[in-house]
Amino acid sequence: MKAITVEPKKEGTARLEDIPEPDVHNGSVLVEAIAVGVCGTDVEIVEGKYGWAPPGKTRLVLGHESLGRVLDPGPTGGFTKGDLVVGIVRRPDPVPCPNCAVGEWDMCRNGQYTERGIKQIDGYMSERWRIEPEYAMKVDRTLGILGVLLEPTTVVTKAWEQVAAIGQRAFWEPRTVLVTGAGPIGLLAALLGMQRGLEVHVLDRTESGPKPGLVRALGATYHTGTVAAIGFEPDVIIECTGVGQVVTDSVQALGAGGIVCLTGVGSGGGRGGLATGDAAAAAVLKNNAIVGSVNANKRHWYKAGEALARADRSWLARLITRRERPEHFAQALQRTADDIKVVIQFAEI
Repeated sequence: MKAITVEPKKEGTARLEDIPEPDVHNGSVLVEAIAVGVCGTDVEIVEGKYGWAPPGKTRLVLGHESLGRVLDPGPTGGFTKGDLVVGIVRRPDPVPCPNCAVGEWDMCRNGQYTERGIKQIDGYMSERWRIEPEYAMKVDRTLGILGVLLEPTTVVTKAWEQVAAIGQRAFWEPRTVLVTGAGPIGLLAALLGMQRGLEVHVLDRTESGPKPGLVRALGATYHTGTVAAIGFEPDVIIECTGVGQVVTDSVQALGAGGIVCLTGVGSGGGRGGLATGDAAAAAVLKNNAIVGSVNANKRHWYKAGEALARADRSWLARLITRRERPEHFAQALQRTADDIKVVIQFAEI
């Protein structure tokens, strides 16, 4: 069967190649791939910046944003042939640490977790893949190919859960949220904010293309420029860019008692130590909280599925701006100005 593979830590090694059929030891549920989303992590792996091959192998099958159709449900029950499913990405570490031992593998303490398509387990960019039934999640059939958005939705589902948990430290009635960045994660964060009945604002540097219209179609407000220029103090900021200056500005712009949740991974800081010191002072003097959030556990996958099922299908469809066939995977990895979510489509829904 065909699969998109790469030799991790070596740029220029990605290719579409024939690999053996998936072994039953990798999971009792056999799945036909329909589509796999492409994200920045995939690009970094292909560029040689990240990734680990499975033990004893030199190449890794890419892909962690999956959607597939069950070909063989296996002997354990729970699935039937034809079910639409997605595969959970992370697996708990083998020790396990206290968090992994109770199913909170997204909060792994020792870093020995593994991840499909990223760290030591082959991913989902193959014509067929196997999965353990406990790590397969059914998708609302009415979503169709939009089910491929489930994995990125889990990221912001966890982020919102973190915000809600921290908010319980005091009496708190948030009304306004600012989402920085209008990529897939930012737009899905805005969607969940709207589902929570909040006044949602989205800030992005893009002034044209599909992003402003998508935000407005949600009933949210779109901004360009700087965080400081938005004209109000948000109760919540979901930061999705990872840009150091945006992070610093977000901490300073947050309203008293507010929460900044960082979901973007980047580098760089403010304009020297003074800006960082000012941001820290703002957090202290206004009782603000800053939390980082990454990955998701099974609870978040379930809640993300519920959120997508409630969402307007026509709006979700606008998030998928391009589909490429597996043989054109290189084009899928090249971002264009109007791209939001690009998917590699292996089969028709």
